[in-house]
Amino acid sequence: MMMQTQQFEALLSEQLAQDIQLQEIRAVHGGDINDAYKLTIKPLDSAPRDLSLEWFIKLNDHSKLEMFAAEYDGLKEIQGSQCIRCPGSHSYGQFAGSSFLLMEYIAFTQPKSDSQRQAGLQLAAMHRTVEKAGRFGWHRDNTIGTTPQSNAYHYDWISFWREERLRPQLELARCKGFSDRDYKAGLHLCDQLPELFDGYEPQPSLLHGDIWGGNIAYDTEGTPVIFDPACYYGDRESDLALTELFGGFGEDFYKAYEAAFSIDQGYRQRKKLYQLYHILNHYHLFGGGYGQQAGEVIRELLRHCR
Repeated sequence: MMMQTQQFEALLSEQLAQDIQLQEIRAVHGGDINDAYKLTIKPLDSAPRDLSLEWFIKLNDHSKLEMFAAEYDGLKEIQGSQCIRCPGSHSYGQFAGSSFLLMEYIAFTQPKSDSQRQAGLQLAAMHRTVEKAGRFGWHRDNTIGTTPQSNAYHYDWISFWREERLRPQLELARCKGFSDRDYKAGLHLCDQLPELFDGYEPQPSLLHGDIWGGNIAYDTEGTPVIFDPACYYGDRESDLALTELFGGFGEDFYKAYEAAFSIDQGYRQRKKLYQLYHILNHYHLFGGGYGQQAGEVIRELLRHCR
């Protein structure tokens, strides 16, 4: 999907409404799904003084336009909360046979002594942004990795998690080779979900949706930056559960979050439920031992339901 220099220049010229000449094109890490590049513009006397000279662009197959459209909207949603930094999203579209997402370039560095604390406080603040109509979901579907993710609205959180998250992943796992025993146990878990929410009523909080250690970094001032969102409005515990699944968040993060927005005691049991969604998705995407891990989590959760 790598474009030629002339194609990148034509794309930027079109999107920025300026005649652009590139000084450098550098491939950068953009995750396992997309090709990503830092584009550095050559300073020209004719360019506006406020024109940024550094941009970040993701490229993928022509068919991935909707994936980038959803990411664009997710970044705008997070920006709108004014709680935590994310890259500014400029535009998305199709060019030279590829889909693209053009964003602000942010230089990252090692976190500073207070960075994890800031991240905890700011994520807690973002989670206080709620869907005004009291609905769980979002105005559009998106993806978790490359897996389609339905965000159809529900007024009941348990039904949302069962119908838009857990059941679809169980069906994908079954097609992947998930054991019949574990599949049936997963369906039984779907019926038992209310027992895990006794006395707890989640609010529809703005979620990042895919917040693991690879989707947070720190700018040169040590300010947290989150990116690659899979946004929707749901139980904030699902974001927290994912931060614990793959690591990358320290004690200062959790202490600051808890101080800013206290966590229900039942979270310790429910976090396994929320992690199950991502484990099943990893089984769908990568196979391997994730299927066995998912089966073990299902059985553990069912023990709490008896």
